[in-house]
Amino acid sequence: MITTKNRLICFTYFIIIVFFTNCKSTIKEAPIMLFNGTGTSPNDVEAVKDILFSNHMDFTLVNSTQLNELDTSQLKKYKLIIIPGGNFIDIGKSLTEETTRKIQKAVHQGLNYLGICAGGFLAGNTRNNSFNITNGVQFKFYSAEAKGIRKAAVAVSNADGTRIEHYWEDGPQFSGWGDVVSKYPDGTPATVQGNYGSGWVVLTGVHPEAPENWRKEFSFSTSIETSHNYADSLIKAAIEKRAMSHF
Repeated sequence: MITTKNRLICFTYFIIIVFFTNCKSTIKEAPIMLFNGTGTSPNDVEAVKDILFSNHMDFTLVNSTQLNELDTSQLKKYKLIIIPGGNFIDIGKSLTEETTRKIQKAVHQGLNYLGICAGGFLAGNTRNNSFNITNGVQFKFYSAEAKGIRKAAVAVSNADGTRIEHYWEDGPQFSGWGDVVSKYPDGTPATVQGNYGSGWVVLTGVHPEAPENWRKEFSFSTSIETSHNYADSLIKAAIEKRAMSHF
């Protein structure tokens, strides 16, 4: 026999389950989605957050579980998705194949994309569950990697004639896709831009958002403010679907 007490206990458990289920899935509405899921660098997520905060840009954080739960129509409610630095293989593994297809479809239908370092790799065809929004192009590491260099201050030449030293760590170069916005010292693309369907895609292999403590072991000829302004310009160009100067 089910007593009133047992009914009350069952109802309480039901309310708790519903509450936590809804909490897990709730994502704040904002124009920018910043991915902070498995495989991302927590320090780089914080660095991107600081740029967004300092420039008064409204954003929401989305982890791997939450991103896997979103459908294409929900993704398209955002203007921009930012995939920061980290381990692109681990990021890909944290997402379902259906999720990467949904992101590919959403970008094709108008969601803009900014990929920083690992996020740049994932935009291409990594053969490890990537988004493949660059027409099948697979990106390689910048040539410093082959020399055993894992991180450095790298002087990047921009199409507008400026030259900025950015923090670089295991980042890609983007030969074979898009308009080249900036180049590494070896002439390969450091930052590129282009359309994928109706979506605007901006990819960079360097870390203009890097905080001061990332830069302390290297000597930079340009200021951190210059790099942070460049990071801001990349975000704004991506969300506004605005082409930057290119070669």
